[in-house]
Amino acid sequence: TQSTWGKLKSLSSIGVMSAFNETVAAAHAHMARLLPSDADGRAHAEVEGFARLLQRYMDESASKIEWDKISPPPADRIRPYAELPEPSSEAIGHALGKIAVLKLNGGLGTTMGCVGPKSVIEVRSGQTFLDLTIKQIQVLNKRYGTRVPLILMNSFSTHEDTQRIVKKYAGLADEVPILSFNQSRYPRIWKDGLQPVPQRFDSHEEEWYPPGHGDVYESLRATGVLADLLGRGIEYIFISNVDNLGATVDVKIAALLVAQSLPFVMEVTNKTRADVKGGTIISYEGRTKLLELAQVPKRNVDEFKSIKKFAVFNTNSLWASLRAIDAALASGSLRMDVIANMKAIKGSPVVQLEQACGAAIECFEGAIAVNVPRSRFLPVKKTSDLLLVQSNLYDLSDGTLTMSPLRIGDAPAIKLGDPEFTKVQGYWARCASVPSIIDLDHLTVVGDVYFGAGVTLSGTVIIIAAPGERIDIPPGAVLENRIITGSLRMLEY
Repeated sequence: TQSTWGKLKSLSSIGVMSAFNETVAAAHAHMARLLPSDADGRAHAEVEGFARLLQRYMDESASKIEWDKISPPPADRIRPYAELPEPSSEAIGHALGKIAVLKLNGGLGTTMGCVGPKSVIEVRSGQTFLDLTIKQIQVLNKRYGTRVPLILMNSFSTHEDTQRIVKKYAGLADEVPILSFNQSRYPRIWKDGLQPVPQRFDSHEEEWYPPGHGDVYESLRATGVLADLLGRGIEYIFISNVDNLGATVDVKIAALLVAQSLPFVMEVTNKTRADVKGGTIISYEGRTKLLELAQVPKRNVDEFKSIKKFAVFNTNSLWASLRAIDAALASGSLRMDVIANMKAIKGSPVVQLEQACGAAIECFEGAIAVNVPRSRFLPVKKTSDLLLVQSNLYDLSDGTLTMSPLRIGDAPAIKLGDPEFTKVQGYWARCASVPSIIDLDHLTVVGDVYFGAGVTLSGTVIIIAAPGERIDIPPGAVLENRIITGSLRMLEY
C-alpha cells in the first residue's frame, strides 16, 4: 500500500497541489484545537510556525538537491582567516559594543550518560561548559571595557534547569549580563499521514521536539529578545554550540563584521577524515548554500565526503546582523531547507522537521564564510573528546583552551570502546587520572580496560581486552607504539 507521503508526491508530479494544502490545514487545525483557552501569543506563534515548516517540507522543491547543479563555492566567498585585517583597539571596542554572544543550549547530556543540560557537564578543572563560557566573556569585557552579554537559547528539556543554574552567576551581572529564552516546541508527526502525534497540549515530552538550531532566528523574534537587543544598541550576534570550546569571541571577525556591515558570516575550517560527515558550503544555482549529509542522495555520499572536492565544513559558529535577521523574517525571505529526522515512538515511525541555523547563509545577500584555524573548532560530543580537552594536550587560561606549545601537529585520533567508555561515569571510573597524550598520534581502546594514575601514551597505542578479560594499565606506565591484547592485571604487593 502506498504511503500517504508517496501519494502526495504522486499528486504533486501531476500538478495537483490541493492535497498539500489540505494536509497542512488539517495538521494546523489539530494543533489549534489543542491550545488551551489561556494560551499566550508564543503558543499561537508556534502553531503557525509548525504549519509553515510542514508546508515547506511538503514543497519538495524546497529540499530536493539536484546533484549535477552542485559545485564548490567561488573563492571570494571564503576568506582565509590569516588575510583578515588586524583591527585597532578602537575598532575592537566599537565592534564589541554592538555584539552579543548566543550559545545554543538546547541539548541534554544523555548521550554521555549525564542528567540535565549538557552545558553543566564538568569538562576541565571542575568547570562546566557554562563556567568556561562566562569566564571567557568576563575576561573579554574586562580587557576591552565592554559589556558583551551572554544569551542562552534553551529547549523545553533544558530551560528550567538552566534558569536555576544561572542564578549562581548573579554576582557577575555587571560584568557579564545573561539573558535566556526558550526555543520553539513543535509536535512530532506520524510518518504515514504527516499529522501531529500529540493529542493534548500537555502530553508526554517524547511527542514534542525542539525544531533544530535553525529555529534560533524565529525564536529570537518571538520571545522579544531580538527587539530587546536592538533597543540596547546591539546589532550583531555570535552564535555557536555551547559544547564547542573553541568558539570564543574573535575580535578580528567581530571587527570585520561591523566595519563592513556584513549580514552573515559562517566560520568554516579545513576538513579532515574525521569531519567527512560535516555540512559543507556549496554553490547552487548561483547561491552560496549549506549542504548537510542528510540532503545528499545515497549514490553521491562518497563524493560529498571527498576532502578534495569539498575542502571545508561548517563549524556552526555564525555571526549575523540582527537587523538583517529581523528584515528577512518580516519579508518571509528567511526560507531555509527542511531536514526530516526520522524517529520512533513505541516502535511507530515519526518525523521531526528541523532546520540548521547555518542554512541561513543563502538568505542574505553578501554573506561570506571565513576559513578559520582548526583551534576554533573544539567540540565535546563523546568521552574521547573529553579525554582530549582534559589532558595535557591543552592549556587552560581565562576560560580558554589552547593547544600546548609542546605538541607537534594536530590533535591525536582517539577511539574509546562502547559501552565501557561511552558514558562519563564509565570513563571516570576507568581512568585514575587522565593519561599524558602530548606525543600521542592514535589511541584505540576496546573492552574492559582501566588506566592507573600517571600513564603516558605516545605514538600509536592499541589496547584490546578479550571478551571476559580485563586489562589494567599500571600507574606510571609509559606506552609508546604498543599493541596490548588479552588480559593484564596489576599485581598487589
